[in-house]
Amino acid sequence: MEPKYKRIILKISGEALAGESRWGINTETVKNIARQVKDVHSLGVQVAIVVGGGNFWRGRTSKDMDKATADYIGMLATVMNSMALQQAIEAVGLPTRVQTAIEMKEIAEPYIRRKAVHHLEGGKVVIFGAGTGNPFFSTDTAAALRAAEIDADIILLAKNIDAVYSDDPATNPDAVKYSKLTHFEVLEKDLKVMDSTAASLCRDNDIDIHVFGIAGDDNIMRAVLGDDIGTIIKN
Repeated sequence: MEPKYKRIILKISGEALAGESRWGINTETVKNIARQVKDVHSLGVQVAIVVGGGNFWRGRTSKDMDKATADYIGMLATVMNSMALQQAIEAVGLPTRVQTAIEMKEIAEPYIRRKAVHHLEGGKVVIFGAGTGNPFFSTDTAAALRAAEIDADIILLAKNIDAVYSDDPATNPDAVKYSKLTHFEVLEKDLKVMDSTAASLCRDNDIDIHVFGIAGDDNIMRAVLGDDIGTIIKN
């Protein structure tokens, strides 16, 4: 098997880690992701991961909490998920490093671009936690930013839904499924693939995105091989 990409950013939503429970960390789901990462890595693909925190915290705001504080709590949730992924990936025999945008040196390295690239070239899986380290930016934006910084070939956007749709297929049976889109169409149609900041960053830096469902046993591998699953977004 010949991979289509040499270096990837795998963006995993926090909700995907929760599995069917939609809350917390589903052990079997995390093990399945770790196994798929190992399979992809065995083809010589350099794998970096950005993980969300929605299985613990959705950045909700209320009259009692300002948006910045809520976002910082969400960043801490992504670090918990990063540590869980690290444990699972190392359990299948792959060396990993967690790098966080907010320094917490007792459990992870601080994010340093050159060091991250060095780890990838040395065969380690690098997991980026704490988003961008700034409030008001999502982990989708963190994935786009890290992809640009480490010169990744593509962002593999693994979600609970199997592709990009014109509307939520769970509530609208007439929702149209897209197989291909441009970044401009994502922004123009206001499709909820990722937030507009992340989509604009990908457009401006010519970063391709492949959206697909995390549920399949080999969907990450299929995406790396360039199989026709989910939705491809490119300029």
